[in-house]
Formats: sequence, structure tokens, C-alpha cells
Amino acid sequence: MRKAFLQLHGAVLLAGFTGILGRLITLNEGLLVWYRLLFTALTLWVLFFLRKQLKRTSLREILKITGVGAIAALHWVTFYGSIKYANVSVALVTFSAIGFFTAIFEPLIVRKPFNFRELLLGLIAIAGISLIFHFDPQYKTGIIFGLISALLGSLFPIFNSLLLKKHTPETVTLYELSGGFLFLCCLLPFYLHYVPPTHVLPTLSDLGWLLVLAWFCTVWAFHLSMNALKKISAFTVNLTYNLEPLYGIALAFIVYREDKLLAGSFYIGLSLIVISVLLQTWFVYRSHKKVVPAVG
Repeated sequence: MRKAFLQLHGAVLLAGFTGILGRLITLNEGLLVWYRLLFTALTLWVLFFLRKQLKRTSLREILKITGVGAIAALHWVTFYGSIKYANVSVALVTFSAIGFFTAIFEPLIVRKPFNFRELLLGLIAIAGISLIFHFDPQYKTGIIFGLISALLGSLFPIFNSLLLKKHTPETVTLYELSGGFLFLCCLLPFYLHYVPPTHVLPTLSDLGWLLVLAWFCTVWAFHLSMNALKKISAFTVNLTYNLEPLYGIALAFIVYREDKLLAGSFYIGLSLIVISVLLQTWFVYRSHKKVVPAVG
């Protein structure tokens, strides 16, 4: 369990850095995610082929996994849209609604009873976001994008926890990211028609940051979070991802001095989110300690 939590927090730390990269890369959100998935999928196919980690999978299962990849692609597009229309700090904190959405969708998808403690902890995070929502109306569009991103982001870890019961993390990651790329290939022409970009090809600087985003913040982070899901529930994974704002905001404060743009209500809201994460982590750890191993 301890190793799973370390892997999870490593993935969250890498995820926190994606917000900074989203602002550094000058491409619009649709193209940014398209290039991210292109580089990531190509890297995974080469790595898994050389390591002989490609597993035979039925077409039906591949379609299931790629469908989840489409959700992941839309989640990323709306997440980076939130950064472009607001800023890194606001986008990352709005993402914290993922715990609330998970507490609703996970029982419906896996057909288990609602956990009212999880709902309450998710509502604490929502209360924090609500405080931030009102501190400056100029970020309204970015916050709406962020909430859509959180809703979509709550779904694919739930589906991943089910997929990992039948497939290896490598198989799920490969087909999921490849499926997300193919889905975005179909969607992008329509998206760019309504959200026209200033440029389509990445600059040299963009290319370097895109490779960092693909190799470290996607391939490695996905591997860590997939392994964590083997031991930790989807809700706990999603709620722990609420720590992503802490890492990302700290970097945004240092790199972009966004602390000068944020009011006191932002910090109160952020405190509520941190409390919800710490409480859930403590509850999970306590319940694990109560499990007595069988003698045999």
C-alpha cells in the first residue's frame, strides 16, 4: 500500500507540472493535446515493441479501451482550455471538483452503494472551488472549462480500474492513448474551425516542451497511476489528484508570479481542498491498518 501511494504522489507531482507546460507551449489547447498524444503514442509503440510487451487483445476490448482514451483526450483539451482562458492556478484548483464527480459516478458505473463520506469530502472541495469562482469574474470561462475537465477526468480512472482487472497497465496505456489520438484526429478539424489557432506547427521551444510533456508527464505519469490503481480505489486516486493544484500553483507562483493576481478567497478555497485530501488519505490509511492478515 505504501508503494502504491508513493507511485500515486509521483504521478500527481508530474501532473502538477503539466499546467506550467500548458502555458509555456504557445499552441492552442486542441493542437497541444494532439501533438502530446502523437508523441506519446509513437513512443509507447516503439518501447513496447522493443520490450515485447505488446499483448494480443480482442477487437472488442481494444474498442473499450480506446473509448476511454477518447474521454481522456477531451479531458486534456478542456483542461488546457481552462489554462488558456484563465491561468494555471485557477485551472488546477477547478480541477479539484474531480473528487465530487467521482463520488457520484463511481457507484453508478461499478454498481456499488454511494459512500456519503466520499460525497461529503467531494463537497468540501466544491465549496473551495465556489469561493474561488466568485473572487474574479474574468476567469468564469476558464472555470467552466475546468469543471468540464474535472467531470471528464473523473470518468477514465473509474473505467481504468475496471480495465486493469483484465489487462496489464501497459496494454491499457498503449491503446488508451492511441485511441485518444485517433479520436482527436477526427475531432480536430471541427474544433479548429470554431477555435482557429494562431499557428499550427510548434515552434522549436514548443517542440522541446511537448517532448517533456509526452515522455515524463504522460508516459511515466500514466505508468505510475496505473500501478497505484491496482491497490487504491479510483476515488482515492482522483481525490489525491486534488494535490495537483498545490504542486502546479507553487510552480505558477515561482515562474509566473500568479500570487499577485489572486485574492484571499483563493487561499481559503485551496485550504478546503487540501483538508478534503488529507482527510481521505487518513481514512484510507486507517481502514488499511485495521485489516488483519489471515494466518495460513
